[in-house]
Amino acid sequence: MRYARRMPSRVVHCEDGVAFIRRERLPPGHAVITSLPDSSEIPRLGFEGWKAWFIDAVAACAAAVEDGGVSVFFQTDVKRDGRWVDKGFLVQLGAERAGVHQLFHKVVCRASPGITTFGRPAWAHLLAFSKERRLEPGQSTPDVLPRLGEMPWARAMGVEACVAACRFVQSQGARTVVDPFCGLGTALAVANQLGLDAVGVELSAKRAEKARHLVVHRDPD
Repeated sequence: MRYARRMPSRVVHCEDGVAFIRRERLPPGHAVITSLPDSSEIPRLGFEGWKAWFIDAVAACAAAVEDGGVSVFFQTDVKRDGRWVDKGFLVQLGAERAGVHQLFHKVVCRASPGITTFGRPAWAHLLAFSKERRLEPGQSTPDVLPRLGEMPWARAMGVEACVAACRFVQSQGARTVVDPFCGLGTALAVANQLGLDAVGVELSAKRAEKARHLVVHRDPD
């Protein structure tokens, strides 16, 4: 007798991502994969207010998963008023506040080496954290991802970065990916392609609706 393969689910809530993640203590088998908004997306906070909000939001995301679970953050630094804003550092401040430890810090190439970029650097951070989990040397994966992959919108996580993040949490026992700042839903769509259930949160009703149906294309394995 053949049994039909269960299709992975996708649910997208239209609400504030920080409020959601603070309210929800995620059950075992859930992992967070997300990319927090830049200061330009929340201008009412001002730059210093955004930094405080960012660190607090990272802490909330990292604390929401079970002690043996993992959270993964994709962030691109910005160049502001002639100064470099290191979001990887801000993520680590939030992780420290949540009492979690770094499992890896990868570099994702946004442009080919040797290319000069303006406004944002040619690479992005991909960082993973857990309170209790540890990675043995044999569990290592490439530290430099050569391709960002397709970007369904300008502020999206690249598809190939999402694939790396989703495969990692899957290898750590996750069955559901939660993205509290899902945008158009790139991480959710990739999670579904890899057989994982997905839960997204997006404040914009228009983006939330698109996130419920997004399909992405990735390089063949």
